[in-house]
Amino acid sequence: MTKAYVHGYDPRENLRLQDQAGTLVELLHSDTAYPSGSRVLEAGCGVGAQTLTLAKNSPNAMITSIDISETSVAEARRNVAAAGLNNVQIEQADIFHLQYGPDCFDHIFVCFVLEHLANPVMALRVLGRHLKRGGTVTVIEGDHGSAYFYPDSETAHRAIQCQVELQRTAGGNAMIGRELYPLLLEAGYDCIRVSPRMVYVDATRPGLVEGFTKRTFTAMIEGVREPAIRSGMIEQADFDAGIRDLYRTAEADGVFCYTFFKAVAEKK
Repeated sequence: MTKAYVHGYDPRENLRLQDQAGTLVELLHSDTAYPSGSRVLEAGCGVGAQTLTLAKNSPNAMITSIDISETSVAEARRNVAAAGLNNVQIEQADIFHLQYGPDCFDHIFVCFVLEHLANPVMALRVLGRHLKRGGTVTVIEGDHGSAYFYPDSETAHRAIQCQVELQRTAGGNAMIGRELYPLLLEAGYDCIRVSPRMVYVDATRPGLVEGFTKRTFTAMIEGVREPAIRSGMIEQADFDAGIRDLYRTAEADGVFCYTFFKAVAEKK
């Protein structure tokens, strides 16, 4: 697994991840729940932003959440403890070198992880080795190519493209959402079902204006400002103009849309 996490591990990014999880909980997780007694592996839990929802939606399932980052694991443990959850175990581990053994889990959950991996198909295959036959894998990813907005802005698109390119350079893919079906098919899964989940934001949705347009998406693009400028990818004035234009989409007449893709598949 690549260790070049394009968004970084600073406290601002931790807060953004938690804001994102809270804002999108209904959109992404209204249909995510596991039966009583299930053993669930959450691969790439980060700071535990999605873990809290998983554990609350399935209080009688046992969830093992892993991440490669020691810093993120420590934060996830703090968040789980603060929430008073007792059905979660947080462990530091590398997706590509797990020690659980075959048929260990009934379900696997992967959210906003494949986009950061140089070999997502291999990751899905490795995870499948620890999944029982007939067990399910749930994968959720975004797609930066699906972002559109009003007022439209070339500089805003350029700022977004900076994050796409930096993620590509780090070995990831910020537009991987559209590829979930072929990725799961190549990894050997069966009964694949993909559903797009579009976030549509205008002034009639103030919670999404603040929670998604500003604190989730624009904050994510702002997070690559320094490396984008330092690498010569974009001039500082152009990047800053792009961010201003993204904020304009959160004004009274503005519109912002983005699509996530959620896939569920079974192990043959």
